[in-house]
Formats: sequence, structure tokens, C-alpha cells
Amino acid sequence: MKYILLLSLLIFSLTDSLSAKVLVSPIDAMKENYSQTAVITKKNILLSGEQFKKIQSTAKAKLTTKIYRIYVAKEKGKTLGYGILINHKVRSKNAVVMYLITKGKLLGIEIIAFNEPHEYIPSKTWQEQFQNIPTDKMLHLSRDIPTITGATLSARSVTESSRIAFAIYNELLKGK
Repeated sequence: MKYILLLSLLIFSLTDSLSAKVLVSPIDAMKENYSQTAVITKKNILLSGEQFKKIQSTAKAKLTTKIYRIYVAKEKGKTLGYGILINHKVRSKNAVVMYLITKGKLLGIEIIAFNEPHEYIPSKTWQEQFQNIPTDKMLHLSRDIPTITGATLSARSVTESSRIAFAIYNELLKGK
């Protein structure tokens, strides 16, 4: 009996660590932050070489891809806001964060997926610092956003990714 219990726990822990840790779907995050009745569409944006260089320069962060997924929330033909997904490496595994932007301001962030151990996920209190920030303010860890004891790499990843999301918004979506 003891052997079966140990074997069950081992199998559960192995299968749990192999699965991706999706915390919320992007569609649900958009509806939760904009409107439950909003029509959410998604599109992939392929950056040109010139856009890639400009966004990388503006964000002062290394881009690892030219393809980004953007979600648009609309209601009655009016754009409510955007959700820009940024996939960024934290330590050795990726995290996906959605930056929710409306009219040149960051409403907040949603951590969509996090493949590092859960103790490295930034707390909701820490995430609340990413509210009502103009997209022309490029955030820096320790200067604008405090670090997180025990999760500094997560804080660095989220903050650096915010600059990429801001640069994408300012270059491709602002005023549209």
C-alpha cells in the first residue's frame, strides 16, 4: 500500500512538472479587463527589419523574435484596448505576460503562463505597480519598479518585457 502511494505521488509530480503552467487564457484576461461583452480578436504581427531595430532600440531590450501576438477588444465597433503578449525567458524557462494597454496607458498586466516554479511568480501586489503607466515611460527595475526578494529574475523579465510591449504599442498601434 505504501509503495502504491509513493508511486502515485511520483507519477503525479512528474506529470505536473511536464505540463505547461497556463494560468489564464488570453481571451479570458481580455474580457476580465475590458468587458465581458467585448469582441476579442487576435492577430499576429510580423515586424519588418526596420521595425525590429526601432522597437529594440526604443525598448533598450533584446528582441528574440519578429512575431508578436496582439489581442484587440472592441465593443460596438469601438476599440477598448489591446493586449500585447510578450514571451520572455525568466531563468531557464519562459513566462508569457499580457500587457493591457488603452489610449496610451498600461491598465495592468496578466501573467498568462509561467513555466518556472510557482514561488517565482510575482505577487498580485507587486503586479499592481504596472497600472496607469503612460506607454512613453520606459520602466527600469530598481529605479521605477522595485525588485522582488527571491524572484529578481521574474521582476527583471516582466519589467523589461513592459518596455518591449510599450515600444510595439507606440510604433504600431497608437492612434489606430
